[in-house]
Amino acid sequence: MEIKQEDQLIRWLRIAGKTVRWLLIALLILAALLSLFILYLRSQPLPKTDINETTTIYGADNTVIATLYKGENRVFLPLAQIPKYMQQASVAIEDRKFYEHAGFDIKRIAGAALTDLRHMSKREGASTITMQLARNLYLNHDKTWTRKYKEAMLAIQLELNYTKPELLELYLNQIYYGHAAYGIQAAAKTYFGKNASELTLAEASMLAGIPKGPRFFSPFLNMKAAKDRQRIVLNAMVSEHYITRQQANEAFAEPLKLASPDDMKGKTIAPYFRDYVVKVAKEKYGIDEDTIEHGGLSIYTTLDPVMQQKAEAAVQKYLPKDRQLQAALIAIEPQTGYIRAMIGGRDYKESQFNRVLARRQPGSSLKPALYLAALENGFTPLTKIKSEPTVFTFGNNETYIPKNYGDQYLYDYITMGQAIARSDNIYAVQTHLTIGPDKMLNMAKRLGINSPLQPLPSLALGSNPVMPLEMARMFATIANQGQKAEPLAIVRILDREGNPLVETKPEIQQVVSRENAFLLTHMMEKVFEPGGTGQRVHSQLHRPVAGKTGTTDYDAWLGGFTPQLAAAVWVGYDDNRKIDSFADARQAAPIWADFIEQALAGKPAAVFPVPPGVVPMYVDTASDKLASQDSKQQELMYFIPGTEPKEYYEAPKAKPEPKEEIKQEESFWDKLKFWN
Repeated sequence: MEIKQEDQLIRWLRIAGKTVRWLLIALLILAALLSLFILYLRSQPLPKTDINETTTIYGADNTVIATLYKGENRVFLPLAQIPKYMQQASVAIEDRKFYEHAGFDIKRIAGAALTDLRHMSKREGASTITMQLARNLYLNHDKTWTRKYKEAMLAIQLELNYTKPELLELYLNQIYYGHAAYGIQAAAKTYFGKNASELTLAEASMLAGIPKGPRFFSPFLNMKAAKDRQRIVLNAMVSEHYITRQQANEAFAEPLKLASPDDMKGKTIAPYFRDYVVKVAKEKYGIDEDTIEHGGLSIYTTLDPVMQQKAEAAVQKYLPKDRQLQAALIAIEPQTGYIRAMIGGRDYKESQFNRVLARRQPGSSLKPALYLAALENGFTPLTKIKSEPTVFTFGNNETYIPKNYGDQYLYDYITMGQAIARSDNIYAVQTHLTIGPDKMLNMAKRLGINSPLQPLPSLALGSNPVMPLEMARMFATIANQGQKAEPLAIVRILDREGNPLVETKPEIQQVVSRENAFLLTHMMEKVFEPGGTGQRVHSQLHRPVAGKTGTTDYDAWLGGFTPQLAAAVWVGYDDNRKIDSFADARQAAPIWADFIEQALAGKPAAVFPVPPGVVPMYVDTASDKLASQDSKQQELMYFIPGTEPKEYYEAPKAKPEPKEEIKQEESFWDKLKFWN
């Protein structure tokens, strides 16, 4: 019996030994296969994915004026700029073993699987932070075993390719927080109106609880549920020893100042300008629309947010609210061409049509191009033409009969300066035909008017439609002493990594002599003086300004400038309805004057610099000769040397009055002779 028991024990020991051997071999094979599988996963590239990021547009002072995104509002933020509280809150509530597992938590998965089997449905989730990241980056949200398997495999790949801090950074920038906010930066802006780097423990714990159910736990929609969830997050942080119980209680009791739901998508300053920037980025710099909307670009622009607010206030102040009258305003810095303000209409919500880029008849506001051409072709500020009703004949005996506004004529010879101030149409057409219609056309193009122009007599009166943008460029060129700067809206564009895609510099070209530009500027200053067409806003202006009004049956304009800023204002109706000359037509001037004064408030008044190539002369306004001590009225005028008057005014000499003959009293001897 003992021998039999010994044999049986040996037999069992041999079986056990073989079993252990085979188990070890199996484990080795399994380990090898697992190693090969991991090596295979490590060698396979992760699926291509593009994380949509919000493009941000900045003003000249680097403040955000607009954000661009479709569907996903996301601004990528490095982990170093995300508060520790936010990182710890997310790990505590979403994946406590995040720093320990290799992509998935076996214990959580097993527990979730048992729950699902018990209820015969996909009720329990066991996704780790890495698995959530994999799902959001590469997969859909279907609750299937196939998707779960793919999610686990992708989670392993992510763990093999990224460090834990990198994975947490990706997660916090990818996860959805509700209300179109993707990533912690967009969430902080959406819910609290601040940057993520400024979040407190109370705010961070509130945000960390939202991804579990963005609609249900949104403090905008259900504050009680959001606070209950915040308490759970804070308790989890205490359990993981990230914070103390006292800190948790204080954070829970802290009042939260939420941003307004109306501002969730952020305020857009200058929406017409934003659209113009996108247009320029696509058409001029070749950046495709998808990159602009999803590429996380940083677009730095020339817009001055303060000036923009002043422009909007001026339009709202003077544009009648009881009519459908529209307005456009654009302001350009003459020395650089930087667009500082842009208004394309009275209300962007009602109409996104940008009237700054619309073509309308400029009327007399285009005359500066004519008079610059005249100065280049023999005219001087004292060249005289008679202001009276005139029939002009041109071409094949065609006639043109222009009229002055209100049929007002001086019926006398007037100078160029007087014609500009009074906006005399007879003087303008006569000048146009005298120098040749092609001269004005050429000058307009040099000054930046690229719209098609016809060399007809009516061109002198602004019959061809042009854009407010072109008009502002023309006035800016005159303000910059004949140097044309191409209008610039974009200074630079950076990609999501901060690499420059576009960098611009002012493009400046001398297109008109400094001397002629100054002569015209000096004459255009009188538009705002008594007797000028802009005199009604004289009291609003407290600095040297020059400009030109323009009125047609359908449009009202005022364009002008100071040494620091040029602006053009248009007022009219979209449906080409005639404007009321006593109401609608008078709105452009006060809008322009109010904007110029407010935009430059706080800046010292600047005078127009006198170039060395002109000479100042006091002129007797009655005779147009050099003023003398006999002159009753005189005016300071400027001339290019050689064109100034040569003679001094002399008062006419008074004719000598006839002398009365003085009769001498006859002497006694004379009387005696008479009697003889």
